[in-house]
Amino acid sequence: MSGRRVRPTVRQVAERAGVSTATVSNALNGSGRLSEDTRQRVLAAAQELSYVPYTSARAQARGGTGVLGLTMATYGDIAVPYTEIPYYADLILAAIRTAHERGYLLVVLPASMSSWTWLTTPLDGVVHCEPRVHDPVGAILQKRGIPLVCAGRPTTPRRTDAWVDTDDARATHELLDHLRAGGSQRIAAVLPDHDDAYPAIVRTAYDEWCAANDQEPVVETFSTDLYSAGERAAIDALLRRTPRPDAVFGVYNESGAHLVEAARGLGLSVPGDLAVACFSDDPAYAHQDPSVTTVSLQPAEVGTAAVELLIGLVNGRRGLRRQRLLPAVLRVRDSSAPQTSASAVNAAT
Repeated sequence: MSGRRVRPTVRQVAERAGVSTATVSNALNGSGRLSEDTRQRVLAAAQELSYVPYTSARAQARGGTGVLGLTMATYGDIAVPYTEIPYYADLILAAIRTAHERGYLLVVLPASMSSWTWLTTPLDGVVHCEPRVHDPVGAILQKRGIPLVCAGRPTTPRRTDAWVDTDDARATHELLDHLRAGGSQRIAAVLPDHDDAYPAIVRTAYDEWCAANDQEPVVETFSTDLYSAGERAAIDALLRRTPRPDAVFGVYNESGAHLVEAARGLGLSVPGDLAVACFSDDPAYAHQDPSVTTVSLQPAEVGTAAVELLIGLVNGRRGLRRQRLLPAVLRVRDSSAPQTSASAVNAAT
């Protein structure tokens, strides 16, 4: 009796999942219109049978590599520690997992590389995170002529661009509605001067909300060249204004911590004197005192959807929806609890 292991077939996966072989192919290639339940059922069946699609073989047959890339925005020779930022860490892990489930390898390229390396690394396609206005990475990758999907909208998106992003504008409106419902009447924003689409979308949404809710926009901006010090200075300027805001939100991972720290330094209680919130996927905010209200930009979902879209493009699938907008999630915590009437009166005077 031969001890050679018999490789499971796509038909066996289809039988295990109770679907057609075409559905198995679509689920593993990130193509077709499948429900999430069906896709997960196919992936579970493939894992149970230890089935791996012949992706690399097919890629090599058409001159490909079976390897995908994931890149980050670069800032010259500055090596940004993206994997230490919860949002990017979750996005990267989800992208790797999704690529492996589809039979691809995924290479996370360093945030600071020479253009020669960007041009010569063998890849079938690339997910590029947070494209900038003057983005050397995006320009180099486009020259290669390989499929490109952006995680985060391009600053000037075209109809033919492929991207996955969260609905930052809707999330901003939802957060502001929550703060107003809690009693805040003068809600401020601390925003970065940065050349990607994210802060611009939030600023536009904030201005629109203010216009619709009869509030004058209260904004301080800071340069990302000195991010931490710059945001702290902007927050301090906001909290020393007269009249003082009774709620402030930021859009970066450390914004919540900076806001709480600044409030305490000025003798303000959170949320009694100041409601605080930020856009962040750092789980530590749930365990701080006070716990901080956050808007999750769902990085794992963005990473998964971006890789699935990229694989569909790599395989030449037609009819793909090239722009995908995912919902963000508001996580309400102690830092934005409803204000007392006394606090609201003090903030207005």
